[in-house]
Amino acid sequence: MRKVRALSPFAPLPRGARGALGSALALALALIAPSAQALDLMEAWRAALAHDPAYAAARAMRDAGATQDRQAGALWRPSVALQAGAGLANADSNTRGAHFSAPGFGSTNNVAFDTSINSGTLTSAGVELRQPLFDRGRDAQAEQLRIGTQQSALAWDDAQAELMLRTTQSYFDLALAGEQLRLIERQLEAVTRAQTEAQDRFKLGDKPITDVHEATARADALRAQQLAAQAQLELRQAALADLTGLPPTNATALALPTRLPDAEDVGELSAWLARVTEHAPMMLAAQLKLRNAEQEASKTKLDISPTVDLVARAGYDRLAGSGDYGNSALNRQTQSMVGIQISVPLDVGGGRSARHDQAVAGIEQAKSELNYARQDAARQARAAWLGLSVGSSQVNALAAAAKASQSRLDATRTGVEAGERTTLDLLNAENDAAAAELALAQARVQVQLDGLRLARLAGALDEARLQRLDTALKAGAR
Repeated sequence: MRKVRALSPFAPLPRGARGALGSALALALALIAPSAQALDLMEAWRAALAHDPAYAAARAMRDAGATQDRQAGALWRPSVALQAGAGLANADSNTRGAHFSAPGFGSTNNVAFDTSINSGTLTSAGVELRQPLFDRGRDAQAEQLRIGTQQSALAWDDAQAELMLRTTQSYFDLALAGEQLRLIERQLEAVTRAQTEAQDRFKLGDKPITDVHEATARADALRAQQLAAQAQLELRQAALADLTGLPPTNATALALPTRLPDAEDVGELSAWLARVTEHAPMMLAAQLKLRNAEQEASKTKLDISPTVDLVARAGYDRLAGSGDYGNSALNRQTQSMVGIQISVPLDVGGGRSARHDQAVAGIEQAKSELNYARQDAARQARAAWLGLSVGSSQVNALAAAAKASQSRLDATRTGVEAGERTTLDLLNAENDAAAAELALAQARVQVQLDGLRLARLAGALDEARLQRLDTALKAGAR
């Protein structure tokens, strides 16, 4: 009968059992480990919308600016003021040479009337309604408030586009940092193999000691680069986390662009310049500033600028106490009126004309700033368009260079094995292949960012544009 020996939990396992158990444990760990969720660009953007403090400040400014429309409407609505007061007061009146007449008393000339109230109690109350009818300054103020609403809305729209561009930049910065670290580690692995091989072949007398030194020096240099790349990756992880409020993201889970922008996203420079002239946020902001300066000047345009108001007023005053002519004295007065009130400010001291001259100078300043904004927007649009159009050709050239560098690397490896190439040739080929691959990734990122910058200048950077880029990233990742 064949005996079956029980395995102790502390006894070493047979070789086959160890391999089978190791495979089972690896499979179990893979099944129970949480799958890493790759952060996509739209998720980063939506997280930044909810977390970024600069965008929150712009949104609050937009909400505050929206109230200026209501303020502008309220300037031409009636205003009502209530007044009330109480206190101590004295009153004396002396009338001489008066004419007195009353039923049953006849009439008398040269009559005197005297009244007196000492330390009396004074109470008063009144209400006044005022409806503006004509006021040039009020017109200008209302228009300035409406312009302020437009300025805050424009600033908020541009803050959205700026955050979109900033999020994409931070996303790609981290992805590139991960790609750079990956390429360095790949180089380091290849150089370490070359170093080991050079040492082994040197011991056999097949390689000179210089090959060992070259491989060792290159490996040490790559380890230094690896540390620097790791530090840069951690900084960019923190930057994206600060922007989105999300936990630090694994850089290898981020997608890098593998495709060029669509042809319609490039277009003609003249068409982009025309759109930028009409829709560039900096242009629109400068135009609104000019309109505001013009309204400021219109408030002080004439030295005499009347205001006309409809006024309705009612009031009551009562003063009671003791006086010189009796133990009890009372003076009570009520009044009411409805009418038109005209006010004409006279610029006697020259302050109004000085403010007008200041406002006119402000118009000239705003015009100059508008011209500069037009030039700056066109300059930025040209730079972004050239980066987009020329960058596309550059990406194609770098893709060909990366492919050629990889072919050279493969040929160099074969040459080293055949003894026709040196270890230094292999190390240089490894470095050139990695550099070409990183340059290609950076160029693809730069082209996409230039496209987004151009869209922002033209007022066309929105979620739909970002969604197209995110879809292209996901398709390239597959």
